[in-house]
Amino acid sequence: MSEPQTTASQAPADEPQLTEQQLVRREKRQRLLDAGVEPYPVDLRRDHTLAQVRDGWAHLQPGEETGDVVAVGGRVIFVRNTGKLCFATLQDGFTPDDSGTRLQVMLSLAEVGQEALDAWKADVDLGDFVWVGGRVISSRRGELSVMAAQWRLASKALRPLPTLHKDLSEEARVRERYADLIVRPEARDMVRMRSTVTRSIRATLERDGYLEVETPTLQLVHGGAAARPFTTHLNAFDIDMTLRIALELFLKRAMVGGADRVYEIGRIFRNEGIDSTHSAEFTMLEAYQSWGDQFTIAALTQRIILDAADAVDRHRIERSDGQVIDLDAEWAWLPVYDAVSDKVGEQITVETPVEHLRAIADAHEVAWDPAWGNGKLVMELLEHLVEPYLVQPTFVCDFPEVAQPLARRHRSKPGLIEAWDLVIGGVERATGFSELIDPVVQREILTAQSLAAAAGDPEAMQLDEDFLAALEQGAPPMGGMGMGVDRLLMLLTDAGIRETILFPLLRPQ
Repeated sequence: MSEPQTTASQAPADEPQLTEQQLVRREKRQRLLDAGVEPYPVDLRRDHTLAQVRDGWAHLQPGEETGDVVAVGGRVIFVRNTGKLCFATLQDGFTPDDSGTRLQVMLSLAEVGQEALDAWKADVDLGDFVWVGGRVISSRRGELSVMAAQWRLASKALRPLPTLHKDLSEEARVRERYADLIVRPEARDMVRMRSTVTRSIRATLERDGYLEVETPTLQLVHGGAAARPFTTHLNAFDIDMTLRIALELFLKRAMVGGADRVYEIGRIFRNEGIDSTHSAEFTMLEAYQSWGDQFTIAALTQRIILDAADAVDRHRIERSDGQVIDLDAEWAWLPVYDAVSDKVGEQITVETPVEHLRAIADAHEVAWDPAWGNGKLVMELLEHLVEPYLVQPTFVCDFPEVAQPLARRHRSKPGLIEAWDLVIGGVERATGFSELIDPVVQREILTAQSLAAAAGDPEAMQLDEDFLAALEQGAPPMGGMGMGVDRLLMLLTDAGIRETILFPLLRPQ
């Protein structure tokens, strides 16, 4: 039984008005159904990809024909119909090794007959998928082609292809990523590059003996970072839960259980601001190594990034602002208090009075909160006055204790912790530290965090008794790191975070 034809006037009230092009395409779909032709057949198979045809017959000279018959398929991205001869360019799907090969197909009256040629002209639009069987030839102009002996519509597109320079603004590219991928090679390249980088990360870690695991996304207690969580409710247990803000606490449980080196690449959810470097949902890599510290984990982080740069051939990154990041240069270490002291022109230490730090912040137009102590004020000065100007790879280290509640206190510098942030191109790309494994000290810190949370701090961690019980079981000395995979892609491509995430979260239209 055929479906009723849909027109703009007949469309339900909650459907958007259809354009003339959309109406024409729906009418074609209905006409095909009425004629007994399936516009979305399931029985079509190809025996060659378009890339395989290009590779296998690249030697053909202009005008040379073969008797080699292939069955191919692809999306129509160009079509030119004349009286007795029709030309179309098909585009293949993109793969890890190919950005979407294009190949010409030709339909001639002599080869396919009048009925098939007329059907092509009447039924096929840009954006449709078609199947073509025929001989591989080279046109008189030297264009490798498939001369069709038969063809079939494989999938009728009900919306026209966007025009790259007219229809796809930056906002539309992100919001309609499916259309972006069809028409813009750069979008497909980003997806392929992300896959390459992720494979490289895994290869580096597995080569070093790391075990990949998966940890819970739904959690009873949020912790592992200073961030505001998303909350939800589990009906089966009638309890409130949160989406994880970090991978850390469960990975450390695995270390307690005997894992020697462990990592996870997973989605993280933080109910915070969204801008060019932040997304509410993003991908995090975290890795932990036994018998390590902040220096051994920093060396691993450097290897991960350099191996990823190798995989995509991006060791020197030319940024849109004209600066060049050289990943092969020395990766510097810069203590926090030294960096801030140099920037403000006077010595700043953990003993510097809060009132004086507030005056310095005012002088440099850095906003502050009356509740902040020395450590938090110094971190704000670092974020606004130092980090944006660190272009080359720099491990900013020796943070105040307030920076990382899960890091070990510094072995030789009171008031500091053994932690670093890796800043490249003015953006934090990764963080790492010598892990705190003393359960008594960890309990004191998490208790203080839970009191802050109870007092209204939405980013403070909660007291996690199960995690503390695990630490009391005994954990080996360890180094740990976390790196935003999206920010690594941003570094290697000089793109914003929305471009590196395939389907980023956007404000509803």
